[in-house]
Amino acid sequence: MQILKKILYLILFFSLLVSVPVMAADKGNFSVKPNTNNGKKWRIGYFEGGEYVNYQLNFLGIVRGLMDMGWMERAEIPEQSGEQTAQLWQWLAKTTQSRYIEFVRDAHYTGNWDTPLIEKMVPQIISRLNNEKDIDLIITAGTTAGLKLATNDHKVPTLVTSVSDPLAAGIIKSVEDSGFDHVHARVDPYRYERQIQLFHDIIGFNKLGIAYQDTEQGRSCAALDSVKKVAGERGFKIVSCFTTDESADVKKDEESVKKCFETLGKSSDAIYVTGQNGVNADSIPDLVKIANKYRIPTFTQSHSEQVKYGFLMSISRANFYYVGRFYAETMAKIFNGAKPMDIGQLFEAPSKIAINLKTAELIGYDPPVDVLSAADEIVEDIENPKR
Repeated sequence: MQILKKILYLILFFSLLVSVPVMAADKGNFSVKPNTNNGKKWRIGYFEGGEYVNYQLNFLGIVRGLMDMGWMERAEIPEQSGEQTAQLWQWLAKTTQSRYIEFVRDAHYTGNWDTPLIEKMVPQIISRLNNEKDIDLIITAGTTAGLKLATNDHKVPTLVTSVSDPLAAGIIKSVEDSGFDHVHARVDPYRYERQIQLFHDIIGFNKLGIAYQDTEQGRSCAALDSVKKVAGERGFKIVSCFTTDESADVKKDEESVKKCFETLGKSSDAIYVTGQNGVNADSIPDLVKIANKYRIPTFTQSHSEQVKYGFLMSISRANFYYVGRFYAETMAKIFNGAKPMDIGQLFEAPSKIAINLKTAELIGYDPPVDVLSAADEIVEDIENPKR
């Protein structure tokens, strides 16, 4: 216990040291001051492979960042339902008061995780970007959308958001260079290593369970390389279980993750919850029940909203403010003449912890004072998600 306390003091000390974002320098001095497009509004589009709550939270962070910076007037954003961005987009298209930017009403595209639909949609988007030329910047959310539009098939500035590892996914060339004049993707190469190190410091597990789709994209989204690196350094075992993901049948994805949680509950002593279709507001209550049944501590790589719903811990929701502001500033620099590739892509948000005390009680984990002191969000009960 004394060793654990010393480790936790180090965690607290480290969290204080990294209480400000870390980012790479731009290749120039670029303004973020609100500015029109030669007297006209900058027209913004959006593309996602399908609904996922992180896309919504990142986009909300961008909108709040643009409001903070004066690119649009402040307004009370309606409470969002489920994991969609379409309703939010239509609200913005209809109500945004701004001299500088416009969320184009018919420029929100979602593929509904339907591969044939996405394959049909992408050429249509690219044709619009090249021929109609009515979009000045397009935001992509997630690996699928990022891969489809981070190409030389068009030259419209493209902001790639909400990707676990854009480098490993093949979206960008390097941390320093996206490989395209018109593409920018935020990179945090050690984000998931920090999460696993933190989880291991606190729990001290010997076998870490992880459920993911066994494809190149699935392994990338699960940050498997980062997990393997930390496992090699610290000597714990990885217990893998394979799921389906991004299928048109979300229920199939959900059931595959539930099945894996049952398997991992019997074969591991902690679970790292990765971002995938099958982990959503509908499935999380069942996943939490399974983990709690086996008294397994969980760390979700996604966000603290899932801690409210019963996973033991994660990085706090405050990170979406910092990340959203970074994306908003990147957009502002582009609108002020910067090439996307000249804007620094490295951005490490502050490490802030979220922990659910009810879940801790149910699995028999008594968080030391040190952990509670280091927590930015402390949740006292398990909420039911509302779609």
